[in-house]
Amino acid sequence: MSTTDTTTSLQEQDTLEKPPYVNFSSQATSLRQPSPMSAPKRPRGPRLKSSIRTEESFTQPRDIEKHSKLPYFLRMHGSITPRMIIPLAFVGAWATLITCISHWVHPLVVSSLLLTVLGFVVGLGISFRTSSAYERYVDGRKYWAQLSQASRDLARHIWIHVEERHEPDAELGKQDLLGKVTALNLIVAFAVALKHRLRFEPYAQYDDLEHLVSHLSTFAGEAFDPDASLPGPKSSWKRGGEYLGLAIAQSNPRKVIKRSKKNLGNLPLEVLTYLSAYVESVIRSGQFTNGTQQAMVMNSLNSLNEVLAGTERVLNTPLPVAYSIAISQITWVYVMLLPFQLWDALRWITIPGTIVGAYIILGIAAIGREIENPFGRDENDLPLDKFCQGLEDEINVIAARAPPKPEEFVMNDDNSIMFDNSYSTLAAQSIEDIRAGLRARTVRASAVRASSQQARGEKQGV
Repeated sequence: MSTTDTTTSLQEQDTLEKPPYVNFSSQATSLRQPSPMSAPKRPRGPRLKSSIRTEESFTQPRDIEKHSKLPYFLRMHGSITPRMIIPLAFVGAWATLITCISHWVHPLVVSSLLLTVLGFVVGLGISFRTSSAYERYVDGRKYWAQLSQASRDLARHIWIHVEERHEPDAELGKQDLLGKVTALNLIVAFAVALKHRLRFEPYAQYDDLEHLVSHLSTFAGEAFDPDASLPGPKSSWKRGGEYLGLAIAQSNPRKVIKRSKKNLGNLPLEVLTYLSAYVESVIRSGQFTNGTQQAMVMNSLNSLNEVLAGTERVLNTPLPVAYSIAISQITWVYVMLLPFQLWDALRWITIPGTIVGAYIILGIAAIGREIENPFGRDENDLPLDKFCQGLEDEINVIAARAPPKPEEFVMNDDNSIMFDNSYSTLAAQSIEDIRAGLRARTVRASAVRASSQQARGEKQGV
């Protein structure tokens, strides 16, 4: 084969392996597609992976879209059981030791009154810990619901009410359209940046965020150092220790922030600043002149800022450490005293009885510790990745079509307005006839509901 044929073959293979940048098909979902005519971008450094490896997916927040046919008591994903293996093994060994000493050497027995008194205190402490943690979990979900609502409202107002100036100048109208799409991308960027901030991931080079904020000048983007910021691979021992809940295997979640030598800024706040600048620009240019809509957009921006402050409050205000230490100590004292109190009544059943009691008490306390921070990557944390993907899909739906014009859907012959009559049929009638039909529709709807209720009553009677 000649050199020319070899070069041509390699070029064809390279063309087949590299898909085009832009996908104009109906299945394209990304709002921000690079143009094939744009200048080549400068090469960037390595990206930070925001999602963990496939073998660790079992420990990620539970996917609410998946359905399991296993009964709850057999499920492991989301269960606290793996984190209870080591504590229960220790409790089982302790109970076995006390039982053997009581049987062969000397009975080690204390009054069951101690079990009652300590049980009340332990129950009170665990109840306080669990209720406080669940309150923080609910607060986190409420803030994210507020983010979704404010983002949808803001995207809808920008897409519908910001004018595109196509008639004076086609190029100017194109710029307006691309500006609106950029603003919608920034709304998605705010949610994704907030997710990473709540997980102590302070940079802008994550694989689901970089393409949304790479064109912005931010402290997080400037502070990135590939040599110091890239996380190293986890060893099998460390992954296993984290899965089993060993404190010695868990890293400081803020270590990436502590290692940074530059100002990391606040990326969600900076994105919000760019969004505010865009709103200000369209107001000044006369594209967005409705005062009521302007106030609603400003309220949405303020709502996003409230979400940022509220989620940071939940993240950075855990249960005071004194409570956590005291509840943990009281709980373990109670569990360690169980064999002394159960031996006189249960004998060798003391061992499994102590293990079951420890599983109940320590398990509930462990659940409280896990959901205390609802923004992490534990199985029972909020699925923030899914929330961000869902928000992006919803904003894609808003931007998928041009802002609808009322005449296109009101004056449509497929518009069955009343009694299966289309717009053209009713438009030929007088105002009095249309209003009479509206009154008749009310009477008819009431009669249909009454008839349906009567039919259901007769069927239930039978």
